[in-house]
Amino acid sequence: MFDLEEKEEDLRKVGFYDPIKNQTYLNVPAILYFLEKGAQPTGTVQDILKKAEVFKELGPNQTKFN
Repeated sequence: MFDLEEKEEDLRKVGFYDPIKNQTYLNVPAILYFLEKGAQPTGTVQDILKKAEVFKELGPNQTKFN
């Protein structure tokens, strides 16, 4: 079981994307932390992270997602 407030805090830590205003904020250290712990980004999130070149910070074997 997880604490909803804790989960929402984690979501705020990694950033946001507003397609209407075309605004993106990415907390790259937090994103890298969660990816290194095994987080699986959705296809849309993968596209955003690729565009922002976040995956360049990871090793080649850490960019394979299910």
